[in-house]
Amino acid sequence: MKVIGLSGGIGSGKSTVAQMLRGRGVPVLDADLVAREVTEPGLPAHEEIARAWPDVIGHDGRIDRKRLAAIVFGDAPSRKRLEAITHPRIRSEVAARTSVLAAAGHPVAFLEAALLVETGLHKSLEGLVVVTAEDETRIARVIRRDGSSRESVLARIAAQLPMEDKIRVADHVIDNSHSLEETAQQVSRALQQILPETSSPNR
Repeated sequence: MKVIGLSGGIGSGKSTVAQMLRGRGVPVLDADLVAREVTEPGLPAHEEIARAWPDVIGHDGRIDRKRLAAIVFGDAPSRKRLEAITHPRIRSEVAARTSVLAAAGHPVAFLEAALLVETGLHKSLEGLVVVTAEDETRIARVIRRDGSSRESVLARIAAQLPMEDKIRVADHVIDNSHSLEETAQQVSRALQQILPETSSPNR
């Protein structure tokens, strides 16, 4: 089974493209969801995060992700420390889940993650789809979705690689700046190029 990366900048519409893929019967693993699961209370990653940033633990014992994001996206050493805690555990869990999908006979699965290129994880995958959108469109989407300030969104964008760098290493680029219909057409074209290679009886 091939595992293809699905990435892009914040607000570019990775989740929209992921929904379209799932609607076509293609499994998509959400690295952000996996990250939440491996940092649940009682698990080792949660304990390490609580020791490093005790102020981000809420009264219910769960991590206040907005507060944690405000810390790490504004401070590179903190971000690297968080990545060192979470990324190895995320990789391990993703590997386990892709093994299950492969055993079920899926020819391809996608791994949706914002920082695939930043972490170098895309190099271990068998392709990369990057979702892009115009900057102002991305900013407006995140403000609308999260209730964030423009300044906090810009800080999060600054913490990620420029879109041009992600596009440079992509095998397929989907521009999600316009209508959903246009995006869906691009998703279909990308799948047509990816699936024939994985569905051949000789593979």
